[in-house]
Amino acid sequence: MKTILLINDDGVYASGLFALKRKLDKLGRVVVVTPKEETSGIGKAITSGKHVRIEETSLPDGSKAYATTGTPADSFLLGIFKILKHKPDLVVAGINLGPNLGIDDYLNSGTLGAAFEAAIHGVPALAFSYCKKEIVDREADKKAITLQELEQTATVAEKTVKYVLENGLPPNVDLLCVNVPEGSDCTKVKATKLSYVGYTDIFTDEKQGYRIATWRLADYGDPNPKTDVYTVKEEGCISVTPVKLKLEHNTSGLKDLLRILRTSK
Repeated sequence: MKTILLINDDGVYASGLFALKRKLDKLGRVVVVTPKEETSGIGKAITSGKHVRIEETSLPDGSKAYATTGTPADSFLLGIFKILKHKPDLVVAGINLGPNLGIDDYLNSGTLGAAFEAAIHGVPALAFSYCKKEIVDREADKKAITLQELEQTATVAEKTVKYVLENGLPPNVDLLCVNVPEGSDCTKVKATKLSYVGYTDIFTDEKQGYRIATWRLADYGDPNPKTDVYTVKEEGCISVTPVKLKLEHNTSGLKDLLRILRTSK
């Protein structure tokens, strides 16, 4: 039986986590190791210098989960080194309650942070996000998202996980990021590229200072029809983005700088 490590960034009691687990239970042994509380926007951060605790808790179906006081990336590391004591066959992150589109989301998302940490350690990873059009009150709006509302995203995840467990990730791919728009047609699916358009001004001015109070799909923008942003926002299609973690290193471009640094003066 394949072992699937399930992680999210919305907290162990989030509807997205349970909606996904219900589907994945059909495909293998699912081990949940995830932050106890919401850690959205924390990226691939790990906890340094502070203690991280692991607590056993129960999900709505009565199954056991491990809730950590750390980040999603912490949860992956604790999962493989302290709980499983080995690498799983697959890491699944999500279902994120909100989009994960474009370069800023990729670097900031805790959901993707867990997937990146898995990929760094050679574990195939999948990240799934439900692209709700608008989140005004983060806590209340996320709690209001039902299992029924997440059914399509969970089904897309089930099909994707089944495929990857049987066939592996595509060549030269470390992880897949899947975004399912609110109210989308499940037959409309496109392979996309990452948008490199950054955030607009997403901070609101409040009495206490500036805060990211709302999250709207309308605030994303990219006119390139090949990108994840355009595909989800403008076409209402499910976006599947293949990601390779290897960063390019143009060492030849440093020739002049190295010559200057090597001088004695």
